[in-house]
Amino acid sequence: MNKPTRLRTDHLRHAFGITNPAPRLSWTPPQGTVRQTAYQLTASNGWDTGRVESAAHSHVPYAGPDLGSRNRFEWTVRTWNVDACGTEQASGWSEQMVVEIGLLHPEDWSAKWVGPTEAVVPAPAERPGYALHRDFTLDAAPESARAYATAHGIYELFINGQRVGDQELTPGSTSYHTTLQVQAFDITALLRAGTNTVRAVLTDGWFRGTFGFTRDVDMYGMQTALLVQVELESAGVRSVIGTNESWLVSPTEIAAADLMAGQQVDFRRLSDSGAHGHAVLREGSFATLTGPVAPPTRIVEELNPVSITRLPNGNQVVDLGQNINGWVRLSRLGAPGQKVTLIYGEALGSDGDVSQDHLRPIDFRNPGQFLAAGQVDSVTASAAAGEVFEPRHTAHGFQYVSVQGLAEDLLSANIVGCMVQTDLERLGTFSCSDTRLNKLHEIVEWSFRDNACEVPTDCPQREKAGWTGDWQLFVPTAAYLFDVAGFTRKWLNDVRADQWENGVVANISPSPGPDVISADFMAFTNGSSGWGDAIIMVPWEIYLATGDATILEENWEAMNRWLGFVRGTAEGNRHPARAAACATPAPHEQYLWDTGFHFGEWMEPGGPAPDLFAAKSADNGIVATAYYRHSAAILATVAAILGKDAAALELAELSENVRRAWQREYLLPDGTVGGGTQANCVRALAFGLVPDAKRACVADQLAVLVRDAGTHLGTGFLSTPYLLPVLADNGYPDLAYELLMQDSEPSWLVMVDRGATTMWEAWDGIAADGSAHQSLNHYSKGAVVSFLHRYTAGLRQAPGSAGWQDIIIEPRPGAGLTSASTSHQGPQGLIHAEWISADGGLTLTVTVPPGTAADVRLPGEPATAVGPGTHTFTDAAPAAGATTSSDLARSAL
Repeated sequence: MNKPTRLRTDHLRHAFGITNPAPRLSWTPPQGTVRQTAYQLTASNGWDTGRVESAAHSHVPYAGPDLGSRNRFEWTVRTWNVDACGTEQASGWSEQMVVEIGLLHPEDWSAKWVGPTEAVVPAPAERPGYALHRDFTLDAAPESARAYATAHGIYELFINGQRVGDQELTPGSTSYHTTLQVQAFDITALLRAGTNTVRAVLTDGWFRGTFGFTRDVDMYGMQTALLVQVELESAGVRSVIGTNESWLVSPTEIAAADLMAGQQVDFRRLSDSGAHGHAVLREGSFATLTGPVAPPTRIVEELNPVSITRLPNGNQVVDLGQNINGWVRLSRLGAPGQKVTLIYGEALGSDGDVSQDHLRPIDFRNPGQFLAAGQVDSVTASAAAGEVFEPRHTAHGFQYVSVQGLAEDLLSANIVGCMVQTDLERLGTFSCSDTRLNKLHEIVEWSFRDNACEVPTDCPQREKAGWTGDWQLFVPTAAYLFDVAGFTRKWLNDVRADQWENGVVANISPSPGPDVISADFMAFTNGSSGWGDAIIMVPWEIYLATGDATILEENWEAMNRWLGFVRGTAEGNRHPARAAACATPAPHEQYLWDTGFHFGEWMEPGGPAPDLFAAKSADNGIVATAYYRHSAAILATVAAILGKDAAALELAELSENVRRAWQREYLLPDGTVGGGTQANCVRALAFGLVPDAKRACVADQLAVLVRDAGTHLGTGFLSTPYLLPVLADNGYPDLAYELLMQDSEPSWLVMVDRGATTMWEAWDGIAADGSAHQSLNHYSKGAVVSFLHRYTAGLRQAPGSAGWQDIIIEPRPGAGLTSASTSHQGPQGLIHAEWISADGGLTLTVTVPPGTAADVRLPGEPATAVGPGTHTFTDAAPAAGATTSSDLARSAL
């Protein structure tokens, strides 16, 4: 019998150890029906809603018995649904979903924070791993057992020599001063009658290891620490074994471990594995502890080498054929005492060996100097049999590994690449008749996956940092392809925690605060337009994708604090050049945001090299004011959704005043953008800054700029995602496709043609001569694939809709494509659109899930409204340059 599927609790597929005592439950209605009319939820703790007359199936509040620490229940749901004939039928019961609450209160913990004694703390990246353990005796195996664990650093937990769980890099990356995740594990099957041992391996991790472009260190503290509580229960009696001063400390095989530098292992150290003393008490909070909000980080894929090459210098270069985030597992280690070094990288030099030169960060403290790229592991074997090297206390971005110092030839069976990412569920797909566009889509997906490790990072090698600007640009694309709701909610918790008192949003989250992150020379870069606006734009996009307004409520205060900072800066400051030109400000200038540091458009092709220090005094008002207007407009809509009517009116008025000020300052009398660049024209159209009567003028200006550039894009970091939609929606769809298919620099297909497996930071990431430049794994430019989903295949959400309740299916064929298809697993179910062009006509097949209304638009044909089900449409050959509605690129407010 048909039944609800995809049960979720707080966006999680597995809700084990959560610390929300009021969870929300979601499910996907049975497919093949028209709409849900009612539901019934039951749970193993006695909760039974009975029949509830409602179409709701997302984020339904739990309303059963009060939930406390350690409470567990299974819930299931059935629905009543109307079919195409109008007949209501009851579904079958869904599969059950288990929910288990973790430890909610500080008083639930009897374990203590402990750590190893370090008479002298070694230099950064040279700090060893420590093992902390305790033996205990059981008369019988317990009926049930749980372990709750976290750390200041990275930990791995073992019971009787068996690694607990499959999560990696625990406890994960958060702003540790305010949030520290606790992992809960069911360890019942690992315990036995007699002597048992609980052991944890502890290293620096994000807590005190080196981090980011500037290699900051000891960001959250100088000492690592561990907190573990094992709870055993039989016959209703609970006993607890927790970390305290009785735990013993011993060395491990990890001679050094650092997320940026790499991991050094010497298995001979295990011969000295006896205890070196007892653990000591450490300072640590219990109030900041929290259960999971996002899926865990795991090894999600293993890759075998496509080649292993022995170079004349003796090094063996391993090529995985794919740029990934993670590490390798090496089972051929060489002779005892022989040190084998592994250097990870994304590119090869002219000598065929791994090159890291393009990944070395600038040393801002020493102008003209560069820092080491890191990403170097080493392993020294002992005489023990079966040793395998797997550096799980670091992570690297790489396609190639140079294995140095190993005399024996490596075989493919000896080394495997371990792809490590937050285990996100796939939601979207795309394919078309052009193999290069399919490859482009593939490398964009890989680039995002490589950067979805705990937080949305900019790159997995040079920085591993959760830059706000990168995520605000890519989150609409990511949310179409993967379920990033919990992943993003976790990150937004950190963004709010990291927000400065004056409302400034930190460039990077998680962050220990402005007093720690290179405050002496880099703190001034925080508060830039396009980056700080992420606190408004990212929650908005997750709301659009999920229909969950809770994420708007959670971030409402932070959104307003950011906009308050922007408004105060605009009203209280004038750019010196403007003040020098006229001592008395014009009335509209109070709405111009033209002072303070801004990254600006950032990395425009052919533009000046980025200069952070010059940007402190530059006038970026044309960019910043555009974001001021855009964020105010979004926030006005958010206020209306949350029922804050007075705020909605005030914000709408502010948005309109900023819009008029932008027009007064930057729009010329002939309707073009002053000092026009591709980027500023794109932003003017995408953010609705231009009056309707002048949109054609700006679109024509943009088209001329593109043609003058040899039909090449000239947009930088901020506006590239909007470029093709703006052209397509403003009379230039053919030009949009020409840019998409351009195969000389700068263009997306250059990456494909030069063998990229992930998106590059620079358009010439691999130059024509084969040399590498900057990061080869930055996903932001990959936002272009949203054009493939929304225009080429033609699936998008209707303006005013959230959670994909109302959709538009409008293929916009171009570039000689003969077919395209896309699908998206929305809250209502699977949406699919596929078209094929043959014999002068186009055939479109669409699948619409229950509870969804679709507006189907074929080129040159009137729109057709359809409901749930599968529908097929045909039309004659579309007219060249056929125009359609322009409701995508313009702010969908």
